[in-house]
Amino acid sequence: MENTLSITDLMILVVEPSSVQAKIIQNHFQDAQVDNIQIAHNGAQAKEFMLTTSPDLVVSALYLPDMTGTDLVLSMRNDASLEKIPFMLISSETSFEQLDPIRQAGVVAILPKPFNFNDLKRALYNTLDYINPSASETENLDFSDFHVLVVDDSMMARKHIRRVLEKMGISSFTEAINGKEAIPIIENNFFDLIVTDYNMPEMDGGELTRYVREKSSQSSIPILMVTSENDDNRLSAVQQSGVSGICDKPFEPDTVKTYLKNIMADL
Repeated sequence: MENTLSITDLMILVVEPSSVQAKIIQNHFQDAQVDNIQIAHNGAQAKEFMLTTSPDLVVSALYLPDMTGTDLVLSMRNDASLEKIPFMLISSETSFEQLDPIRQAGVVAILPKPFNFNDLKRALYNTLDYINPSASETENLDFSDFHVLVVDDSMMARKHIRRVLEKMGISSFTEAINGKEAIPIIENNFFDLIVTDYNMPEMDGGELTRYVREKSSQSSIPILMVTSENDDNRLSAVQQSGVSGICDKPFEPDTVKTYLKNIMADL
């Protein structure tokens, strides 16, 4: 049986250019009973550390002296030796355009500056869910026969979604890069769940959902929308199109577990 980590076992790399801010973040993690914390002050130092000592979690600011946090996580996701390391952003940035690329890359959490203790604990538990083997929160429900269609134009986002679902025992996946590509796949295969992004070229997640509900031979299939969309009017239209649930990016394991348990209860 695989060993499972607890919060106290985590080794965290904090990437923060300010020594004062790094110390503040370190103190917050120590309050959460994480003591093994390493500090890097720029992206190059962080990459060097990761390549020699693989941390359990990388926590980064958005703006670094030599690159952005986005550059750092993208370089990790494109390196086979680093791509599975969970990444958390801590930033006062609120711009959708600045934060969306990080969401698409697959992160366990985006915390504001300043963040509160409960948000930090939630992020740490999401990290453990991402790292550890499938845990008891799924109440021994068997997802091994689930066949899931993942629809997202970001390859990194698809990988992140698959990793989260794999921790819950799901192993059968098909992928599509947008709704247009997904339609013939849906018509020729049976799926137990569709996980789709909202913003995609050619056919977005809302249009795909409406197609499935109105025209597909699998009109009752559960659909989980994963989106970084923050426009309430557009999200309302998505809900009305017939999705089973809407999950924010970052794609959080505990939220997904709740959706999956509800889906299984309705079958």
